[in-house]
Amino acid sequence: MLVLLFALWRPAAGIAAELGILVDLSDQTMTVSLDGRPTYSWLVSTARRGYRTPVGRFHPGWLARVWYSSKYENAPMPHSIFFYGGYAIHGTTEIKRLGRPVSHGCIRLHPNNARILFDLVQAYGLKSTSIVIRR
Repeated sequence: MLVLLFALWRPAAGIAAELGILVDLSDQTMTVSLDGRPTYSWLVSTARRGYRTPVGRFHPGWLARVWYSSKYENAPMPHSIFFYGGYAIHGTTEIKRLGRPVSHGCIRLHPNNARILFDLVQAYGLKSTSIVIRR
């Protein structure tokens, strides 16, 4: 129910609202802050050896509720939040591997968490969402 409320909530005009997504590559974690308040903490999987997850500050460029990788054997990427070219935050079927660097560079989340995050980004908007990725 709480997720539905966040998904339906839109900030009123003139009120500064921000969705903050912090990815820590060394811990393989994501912290999601709503209006500056840490609200969620989840395990992620980022780039394995030989690949890279970009580091820096980004804003989502576009969203895709259903997406398949054209580069990696049509792999499913549910609830994709694209933030830097082909790099995205998205759900994964490899739940047991979360918490370890195993991807080709994308940031993988549990599918339930990816859906929550996707709905939050839609509610707050692309320009009011910041993604920070640090080592």
